[in-house]
Amino acid sequence: MLMITGATGALGKLVTARLARAVGRDDLVVGTRAPASGERRIDFDDPASLDFSGVDTLLMISAGAAEDDVVIARHDAAISAAEKAGVRHLVYTSLSGDGDHLTYALAHRWTERRLRASSLEWTVLRNGLYAEFLAAVAAPGPDGTIAAPLGSGRLAAVAREDLAEVAARVALASAEHVGRTYELVGERALGGADLAAALGGSYEPDTLAATRTAVIEAGQALPFQVPMLLSTYAAITAGFLDGTSIGRNDLRSLLGREPRPAIEAYVRAVRG
Repeated sequence: MLMITGATGALGKLVTARLARAVGRDDLVVGTRAPASGERRIDFDDPASLDFSGVDTLLMISAGAAEDDVVIARHDAAISAAEKAGVRHLVYTSLSGDGDHLTYALAHRWTERRLRASSLEWTVLRNGLYAEFLAAVAAPGPDGTIAAPLGSGRLAAVAREDLAEVAARVALASAEHVGRTYELVGERALGGADLAAALGGSYEPDTLAATRTAVIEAGQALPFQVPMLLSTYAAITAGFLDGTSIGRNDLRSLLGREPRPAIEAYVRAVRG
């Protein structure tokens, strides 16, 4: 039996649809905090709900943005429950290897270490940042100007659909990927000028300080999310997320084809 957690998230929905087409609902267990009929309640904040009985392969979508201690507790509870239930293989969606300068990298690296020390077979999918995420943090303003503080840096963004396809492929053939850590980033890194050109606008990057002030004044971000966002901008600006430092990029080989152009995914996301 194959199970996916986090099935209602943006990535989880895409993966679940692929898995359902491949194996059918009878052989797929969908885990979510608010389950529909035929799904299983899996709430990472409620360890008693982590029922992985009968599951052979568990695809664990990382358990959402939160403070590090919260994410670590969630992932530890899930891995412990998987060990107790006799799950054979756990596939985990992590963060790309060039993301260690990001404030949200710590919980991912902790989880990878926990998996390596576990009794489970495992595979780690180190996902690059989504092109769709870039659309949220580097969207144009009303006048078409992109003011995101990316400097002259570039991001090896990747289409979320490609990451979903890889996750489904690996989960369906998990025995072929035991003990592997895959780097999955875009092949063409995108800068602010590229984004603006694709939308027919202009790129006039603001400073980190001005952006921090604007984010705080908007009042829509939780306190821990502000440094997460600013660390992302800073890492892009400093050239740490352009895909050149991860060594081998496994995206194309696991897809078995050329990746989807991230710039097209960005434009679609911006335009809705």
